[in-house]
Amino acid sequence: MIMKVNSNSKFTFLCSSILVICCIQSMIIGSQAAGRVDLKLSINPSLKVKAVNLGGWLVTEGWMKPSLFDGIPNNDLLDGTQIQLRSVTIGKYVCAENGGGTILVANRDSASGWETFRLWRIDENTFNFRVFSNQFAGVQGNGGSPPVVAEATTPRASEIFRIVRKSDDKNRVRIQAPSGLFLQAKTQDLVTADYAGDGGWGDDNPSVFVMTVFGTPRGEFQITNGYGPEKAPQVMREHWNTFIVEDDFRFMSQNGLNAVRIPVGWWIASDPSPPKPFVGGSLQALDNAFTWAQKYGIKVIIDLHAAPGSQNGNEHSATRDGSLEWGKTDATVQQSVAVIDFLASRYAKRPNLLAVELINEPVAPAVTLETLSNYYQLGYNAVRKYSSTAYVIMSNRLGPIDTRELFPLASGLQLTVIDVHYYNLFSSIFDNMSVQQNIDFVNNNRSSDLGYVTTSNGPLTFVGEWVAEWQVSGATKQDFQNFANAQLQVYGRASFGWAYWSYKNVNNHWSLQWMIQNGYISLTSR
Repeated sequence: MIMKVNSNSKFTFLCSSILVICCIQSMIIGSQAAGRVDLKLSINPSLKVKAVNLGGWLVTEGWMKPSLFDGIPNNDLLDGTQIQLRSVTIGKYVCAENGGGTILVANRDSASGWETFRLWRIDENTFNFRVFSNQFAGVQGNGGSPPVVAEATTPRASEIFRIVRKSDDKNRVRIQAPSGLFLQAKTQDLVTADYAGDGGWGDDNPSVFVMTVFGTPRGEFQITNGYGPEKAPQVMREHWNTFIVEDDFRFMSQNGLNAVRIPVGWWIASDPSPPKPFVGGSLQALDNAFTWAQKYGIKVIIDLHAAPGSQNGNEHSATRDGSLEWGKTDATVQQSVAVIDFLASRYAKRPNLLAVELINEPVAPAVTLETLSNYYQLGYNAVRKYSSTAYVIMSNRLGPIDTRELFPLASGLQLTVIDVHYYNLFSSIFDNMSVQQNIDFVNNNRSSDLGYVTTSNGPLTFVGEWVAEWQVSGATKQDFQNFANAQLQVYGRASFGWAYWSYKNVNNHWSLQWMIQNGYISLTSR
């Protein structure tokens, strides 16, 4: 094509070009003088991330596919299940006195933290009992009437108990000590491990307790330890091979999505022989995802969703019993850095690697800003060893924080992104909101929150998790469409983009696949 350009236009164009070149050279020279080129790159507005999370795939979340747990015997007594025990003869609850560190008694009229025990499952019938202070209940001594105490920081043979359930009432139990004798509450003042007789299941038997079961997490630790080393590999590989398949990436590409965020667990770096109870095979599934994504023009964000020791105590972080151990020791931080190093080295040369998210949803104040910032710097360095083009995503902490708290770190680094998660759930403020109030909250509060963290000279922003689900009862399809559209419009202003949670889910509104197939959400016109 031939363009006509008059002399004045030529002069203006030439001057403008020289000015631009000079400005760029000046920036480069100034940056080189500081020892590096510091030209920040931003994402092309036309290539903003419109992604979906492949949640519940390589990191198990039982609520997303409950049937995965159906084959586990005693599957209401998985790792981390909380139980309370009430003596049928005394009528009071068993308690770890002072929350741990001394004896067990049976003198509480009601149950709270000290009266609650978290299970560590050994097999379908035998367990360790962890008390409020994170110590383990066990039998002190042999012979006579040994007391049950909660003093051990690490469970040993003396801390192993067998739960025997009444055949026609599984909440009526007897608890067998390692000696073969049963725990009993003869008085309120002490629980002992010295009941030898059968005595039946009546209210006159001091070895009988009523067990209340609640708070059973259903994450990766629970499913793999629940099925055990023989069956877990078969169950997990079947799930990995069927939950997400190549055709899902074709569907995504045809329906307006350009990226996936794939949650992974820390044990993937040890594949094919990860620490027990985790099983190998998720790494091959991740390899497959990269291949399928590339075929259909989909970018990949790898997200360390479950860090060693758990960064938030939730089942999606693969916690064993709800405890939060990540960051309490430098070992968990260094182990996480090693996982990021492994992932970056393996996938840096894949042309569709878009970003690495260093950790998902650390919780404040248990994870301190100092610890998290130190880890983010180390994780960033690990990614940059292998890639100068992959974005590095830093998840904001959950809890009462300044959402710009990572700016001092992230703003001084290249290709960094701050991840924020927005749900109209998980807080009592949403309990009684109407349809319009929820939409107004998105248009006003969420818009303001996102605007605060999205700045022209700071890191990019990413709404890494959101969903068109709420606490509203009886909402119509049009209501859901309006709610989803409001979020798409607001979250579309994030400078990096957004990712819906999740692609597949038995709960329909949580499944972007279902929402698209049933006309609740359309992305192809956006």
